[in-house]
Amino acid sequence: MKKNEIKSLTVEQLNEQVAAEKDRLQKMKFAHAISPIENPMRIRTTRKLIAQLLTELTIKQQAS
Repeated sequence: MKKNEIKSLTVEQLNEQVAAEKDRLQKMKFAHAISPIENPMRIRTTRKLIAQLLTELTIKQQAS
């Protein structure tokens, strides 16, 4: 997801996206603990995306 796509999301969409990404991260971590996943960098990328979404959510909530 690009930064301009994140900025165009509404607060509700941001909340939904954060929940979905956190669920995906939890599943990836669980799969990686059992047997190493093919690309472990996806875990880092997902964490960064969650942080970007939460940052944008905070900015939008403070603005309103």
